Amino acid sequence: MEVLVVSIDTVDTHRKMHERGLARMVPGGALYPMISDTDGAIGSLFGVYDAAEKVERRSHFLIDPEGTIQATETVAAPIGRNVAEILRQLRALQHHRATGDFMPCGWQPGRVTLTEANDNVTETRKIWDDWKPRNAF
Repeated sequence: MEVLVVSIDTVDTHRKMHERGLARMVPGGALYPMISDTDGAIGSLFGVYDAAEKVERRSHFLIDPEGTIQATETVAAPIGRNVAEILRQLRALQHHRATGDFMPCGWQPGRVTLTEANDNVTETRKIWDDWKPRNAF
C-alpha cells in the first residue's frame, strides 16, 4: 500500500502545514509524500480540479497495482473524510485480490464473505444464514 497526498498547495505550504500541525498531531509527522499540484494537472486527470475556483475537491482514490481505480469518493469541503471507511475499502480490495471473495455490504475483516461459489442464486442465498442487515451498519 502506498499513500500519496495531492493538493494545489505549494511545497512551502505543505512544509508549514507539516511543521505546525501534522508533526504535532502525529509522532514523526506525515508518513506519506505530499505532492504539490499548483496548476491542477493531477486533479484534472482525476476529474476533481475546479479550474474556475482553482481548487481540488476533497477526494480519495484506491488504485490497484495495475493502475485501475477500484474505489473513489469525493466530498464537499465542509465534510470530513472517514479514514476508517477508506481503510475498510482498502482491506476489502486486498482480501479480494488474495482470495477472490466478494464483500457484502458493511463487510469488516474477519466477517463472512461471498465466495465465487456463491455466484449463482441458490448459493448466494446461503449468505443470509451468516450475514444480517445489521452487519451493514
